[in-house]
Amino acid sequence: MRDEDKRALSKVRLDRAEECLKEAQSLYDAESYKGAANRLYYSIFHAMRAVLALDGVDMKHHSGVISEFRRRYIKTGKLDVKLSQIISRLSEMRTGSDYDDFYILSKKSIVEQFENAQFFIDTVQKLFEEMN
Repeated sequence: MRDEDKRALSKVRLDRAEECLKEAQSLYDAESYKGAANRLYYSIFHAMRAVLALDGVDMKHHSGVISEFRRRYIKTGKLDVKLSQIISRLSEMRTGSDYDDFYILSKKSIVEQFENAQFFIDTVQKLFEEMN
């Protein structure tokens, strides 16, 4: 894949990350906290895929995307280790929200994760700008 194609794909994925963040806000406003948790997770998932696209890398499974992102960007020190913690927390929340009938989310925990997701996306956008 040509570099300009990688950048274009990455930009599409970053835009999708922002869109998921907006969807999460709408769900939060409607007091649908489980739905908001799902969209927050997907916002960072698309952000991870955006960065990996710049390297011409994509995976079929969420675990592969997360593992490769951590290997290439967090373990190497290119990105803050805090991002790894955000991935873990949002992944846990999404899985609980989507599959556990009795999973409870507080308004406070969703607000914290909004801040984390925004930090994650802002960090990825800075990296995107540096790489372009």
